[in-house]
Amino acid sequence: MSKLIENTITFVKSELKNAEGGHDWFHIERVYKNTLLIAEQENVDLTVVSLAALLHDIADPKFYNGDETVGPKIACEFLFKQNVGSKIIEHVIAIIENMSFKNTFEKGEKFTSKELEVVQDADRLDAIGAIGIARCFNYGGFKNRALYHPEIEPNLNMSKEEYKTSDTPTINHFYEKLLLLKDKMNTKTGKQIAANRHQYMKGFLEQFYAEWNGKH
Repeated sequence: MSKLIENTITFVKSELKNAEGGHDWFHIERVYKNTLLIAEQENVDLTVVSLAALLHDIADPKFYNGDETVGPKIACEFLFKQNVGSKIIEHVIAIIENMSFKNTFEKGEKFTSKELEVVQDADRLDAIGAIGIARCFNYGGFKNRALYHPEIEPNLNMSKEEYKTSDTPTINHFYEKLLLLKDKMNTKTGKQIAANRHQYMKGFLEQFYAEWNGKH
């Protein structure tokens, strides 16, 4: 397994060497570390969660015109070349296909597994707290979005397609996603860490509005 993980890390680093700062190798590394931390308290297949964490953003749809098939395809081809067993490949790909926040907008029966819950929590933890704030504004700048516009209210009833194509001010993203993640955590460890990071974001927003309105 160690050789497989080593090869996967090398592959991901190479694939993401020019990625946007919030979705680069260091994002993957943080999610991988979060995954291992959460997995300590969960009965999961460590190979599956490790590979899913490392490959989950190998081709984020945001940077591929919204195409959600590119990432799973690249991940599947890589794992096949590494002679990984078909059951593990299928599980890893299923996690990659189902872990995104935007999938919460869809109705109907969905794939579930303890491994998905662990990796999903690990990824969502990197979207909140201090790093979550940094990533949010980094991506907003990358897309040339306004920081905040008092007259543009957050849309709390978006469809999946509306969420994918939204170009509203960065502050709105806190209400449309980041502040919702605490209550969507699956694992005990994820919930504990998320609670602290959630409070940090609320404090940031209070300070942001105070400064915006010319207060101390």
